[in-house]
Amino acid sequence: MENASTYTPPAIWTWDKSSGGKFASINRPIAGPTHDKALPVGKHPFQLYSLATPNGVKVTVMLEELLALGHSGAEYDAWLINIMEGEQFSSGFVAVNPNSKIPAMMDHSTATPTRLFESGSMLLYLAEKFGAFLSEDPAIRAQTLNWLFWQMGSAPFLGGGFGHFYAYAPIKIEYAIDRFSMEVKRQLDVLDRHLAENTYLAGDDYSIADIAVWPWYGVLVLGGLYSAGEFLQVQDYKNVQRWAQAIAARPAVKRGRMVNRTWGEDHERLPERHAASDFDKLAQQP
Repeated sequence: MENASTYTPPAIWTWDKSSGGKFASINRPIAGPTHDKALPVGKHPFQLYSLATPNGVKVTVMLEELLALGHSGAEYDAWLINIMEGEQFSSGFVAVNPNSKIPAMMDHSTATPTRLFESGSMLLYLAEKFGAFLSEDPAIRAQTLNWLFWQMGSAPFLGGGFGHFYAYAPIKIEYAIDRFSMEVKRQLDVLDRHLAENTYLAGDDYSIADIAVWPWYGVLVLGGLYSAGEFLQVQDYKNVQRWAQAIAARPAVKRGRMVNRTWGEDHERLPERHAASDFDKLAQQP
């Protein structure tokens, strides 16, 4: 390993605005809004304010899966939140999510509109509201929630840890990359061993656990996250590969991945979604 840094933490930490690398303009050590701006509201019961990061994709996939099952009450407007421009710090967004992270959502079908933040909370709320993708069998439900909360606790190692130091940090720190690479590979091994004996995470049926885990670990092993497939040798996780490919082929997953996406080919991105017909228009683009 390269020589360790000679940096010694000071007695009291102070914020250096120039040290944040790519995200210096949006990272800060305090909460609250930076500017006043109301959020737009469309005509559907659910109003989603998001971006097609892994956490955002969880919710758009869930909503598209519910609509595919015929739950018309899950219709939604998806509004783009440009996090690099600091739109998550508007007064309207902070009123929905005081943590200023995407996704944030409002359910206007309730007597008093219900605010929702944290993607795992949204998946659980939607599953219970529509009675879908969460078994009523206590044992299967418990397994589903085990894996849902596993994802919520594990993904920060993949995103904020490995992803940050491998792909985004202004300098490459061998210790940090090694530390988080080891943890991500351990997590992939956890999944691979489990999926060797299970079709989906909670057993035979696709659930909110799969919807939560796939945008992170499924996309990673399919080569679409941080361009780190070769580095992590993701092809070795055969059972995760099988599971990831099966989910990627689902029509609702294909649609959900497009929503609030601003990068990639034109036919892959739908920055805002206000009707199912928006996908048809996207498919007709030259």
